[in-house]
Amino acid sequence: MSKRILVEQGNITVAKLEEVADAPLASGEVRLALESFALTANNVTYAATGFVIGYWSFFPTGIEGQGIVPVWGTATVVESASEALQTGTRLYGFFPMAEQFVMQPEREAGGMIEDKAAHRAELPAVYIRYVEVSDKGLVADGMRALLQPLLATSYLLFDWLQDNAQFGAEQVIIGSASSKTGLGLCKFLAEDNARKYKIVGLTSASNKGFVEGLNACDEVLTYDEVEQLRNVPSVYVDMAGNAEVKLRLHEHLAENVKHSAAVGTSHWDKFAQPANMPGAKPKFFFAPAQIAKRREEWGAGVIERKITEAWKRIAADADWMTLKPHDGLAEALPVYKALAEGKASPKDGHVIVLKR
Repeated sequence: MSKRILVEQGNITVAKLEEVADAPLASGEVRLALESFALTANNVTYAATGFVIGYWSFFPTGIEGQGIVPVWGTATVVESASEALQTGTRLYGFFPMAEQFVMQPEREAGGMIEDKAAHRAELPAVYIRYVEVSDKGLVADGMRALLQPLLATSYLLFDWLQDNAQFGAEQVIIGSASSKTGLGLCKFLAEDNARKYKIVGLTSASNKGFVEGLNACDEVLTYDEVEQLRNVPSVYVDMAGNAEVKLRLHEHLAENVKHSAAVGTSHWDKFAQPANMPGAKPKFFFAPAQIAKRREEWGAGVIERKITEAWKRIAADADWMTLKPHDGLAEALPVYKALAEGKASPKDGHVIVLKR
């Protein structure tokens, strides 16, 4: 028997712990025991867009109305019926919020592992690829799970903006700049010494000082100060999904909104899309699409190497985050609830530890 966490798809703040029987392995399968995983606002986005993007289908439960939220973490092979992976192998990647996970591994050129389970065949490659890891410990595993996926998205946003010459904008506005993905984007944008655009962070009044302390924005405004934005050609990168803020920003900047990207939905309860907004119509940014584009243009492995170099560079100076370990799967419930209700501090990096 092992445990997993089920989330109500109709009300993603409600979650419960469930015990399930472990099915025997079929030929070609392996069973992994999760060692640890991160919980961030990114996981709330997975739940909020579970049907729109398909995150609920990644780890099907077989129970109507109940889903498993995906997490990034580290796991060890504890049982193997596959020649691709031996017991004791440690993998980093995309797992269910659970104690165990069964996959059908196949080795790719370059050493990565891909899950060939039939129900995952149509999923984006980034979510079904796993990498072997040797460095072990709370800090190594925790920081990788917390920052690699979020800062990877930050870098891909930066690359996408560069790829499109910032859509001709004179300012790039980052909504929810206190989020780890938001602050990562601010930092990557600030590294461009030749930039001709301003970096503007939007955040809550309570987080304004935190964002200002990152020294990555030319200006930081609260959501109440949206109307103080310079009315110049702009790109809005929305990490929060707060429709009210988005509408006010579009109405204030009007046709000067040259592109409006929806990335996250940490404010999922205010995500309803306003109708007939002036300026560019919001479009969802899907990071795997930018990875696929760059893999085609640059060849396999190049964008992945750039992402790794980028997130490690920012993570090396992550004194803005405090690692918060929690022991046992049951401890994930209050952490997830706080994140889903928007009550978690951006300074905290929550890691659920299942095996030390």
